Amino acid sequence: MAGVKQFQASEAGEWSGALLALWWAGKGDWARAHEIAQETGGRDGAWVHALLHRQEGDLGNAQFWYRQAGRPAATGELEQEWEAIVRELLARR
Repeated sequence: MAGVKQFQASEAGEWSGALLALWWAGKGDWARAHEIAQETGGRDGAWVHALLHRQEGDLGNAQFWYRQAGRPAATGELEQEWEAIVRELLARR
């Protein structure tokens, strides 16, 4: 299983779905990450979608996506939430 550091150092082609969206978010490409999160669907896509709208500052939209993901709305640091999502999704691979 790859860790967060290995994930950050990897190439985009190694990932798909929610992890690919997170990869692009980690590279600072919000628009690409958002597009992929929208296309991914499911609870994982919704969770990443929530993070992205939180990052954007659209907290109302983020709340909607947290509900879709079945997750409580995060309130901590964005980077910590990003890492937590990466760790959980990597652990499921």
